[in-house]
Amino acid sequence: MEYKDYYDILGVKRDATEAEIKSAYRKLARKYHPDVNKTKDAESKFKDINEAYEVLGDKAKRQRYDSLGANWQGGQSYTPPPGFEQFGFGSSQGGGYQSFNFNGQDLGGFSDFFSSLFGDMMGGGAARAGMGGMNFGGYDFSGAQRTSSRTRRKAQTPPPADLDITKTLNITAKDVFNQKPVSVSFSEMERCTQCPPGGGYCSACGGTGIKNVTKSIKVKIPPEVKDGQKIRLKGEGKTDAYGRVGDLYLILNFKDSEYDVNGTDLTKEVEITPPEAVLGCKKDIVTLHGTVGIKIPPKTSSGQMLRLKNLGLPKKSGGYGNLNAKIKIVIPKNLSQKQIDLYKQLYAES
Repeated sequence: MEYKDYYDILGVKRDATEAEIKSAYRKLARKYHPDVNKTKDAESKFKDINEAYEVLGDKAKRQRYDSLGANWQGGQSYTPPPGFEQFGFGSSQGGGYQSFNFNGQDLGGFSDFFSSLFGDMMGGGAARAGMGGMNFGGYDFSGAQRTSSRTRRKAQTPPPADLDITKTLNITAKDVFNQKPVSVSFSEMERCTQCPPGGGYCSACGGTGIKNVTKSIKVKIPPEVKDGQKIRLKGEGKTDAYGRVGDLYLILNFKDSEYDVNGTDLTKEVEITPPEAVLGCKKDIVTLHGTVGIKIPPKTSSGQMLRLKNLGLPKKSGGYGNLNAKIKIVIPKNLSQKQIDLYKQLYAES
């Protein structure tokens, strides 16, 4: 849908006072009233003028509209804030307010842009009373004239909005091994569910209709989880004004500096020196199951794997996967001159 610049429509600045907004509305409404102005675009402009004043002439609506920021321009492509997308209450959707009608002439309802932001604040019946009771040059703008041609229709519950949340959760092999709940905290912009019916200032969201909700939950990582796997936490998503609750989806991402994870099997690098690789040695390595001693056979090459059974992650059926010790030959940084000479001798004989 297109963004509507209500300030531009009324020809006022964003810091205009209530009196300035009302004065601008009176002049434009008199100029483009369908009974006065017979130009082709008069009806469309008159409808936009009334819609703009419906917003800027109401403190709560103006505050919510201003919360969108001042960088928008009329006609730009606009996507409603989270939680507002399904709250269209315009006349085409059978909502709580109907179309403008002057002397039996139907001018249509509020725009989709208006509906997406203020549908929840228009509970039915007449438009805001501040627009009524005006008479410009003999043309009656009374609220009674407008509302008398309207018919109330039962408000329909809008279709479910997208209340689900998807987040990425970084985990380690230790998180899976311990089988203890992992804390997850996240923030989401949601439609305020505490705003008073019919509009008015809301202390929970400051009158914007949107608030930042922070959640902290505990998640138990299932065994045999795979990198990129998505798990569902029912009822931990967003909540709308009708009490409907979405789900939270967590995409699990292994981010472990010590282990590579492949199902229930783990791979861990074990560093040894060139002499240890040639002659063989014993090494103590730290695993999830505790410290264990392993034997490095003589003439072991870098990248060679030593499989350690049952030292991996837990399986659903019981037991554990394996731990692969991946050999990495490293050169000591601080070599003595004698050691360097020995390497030279080995190089010469190779």
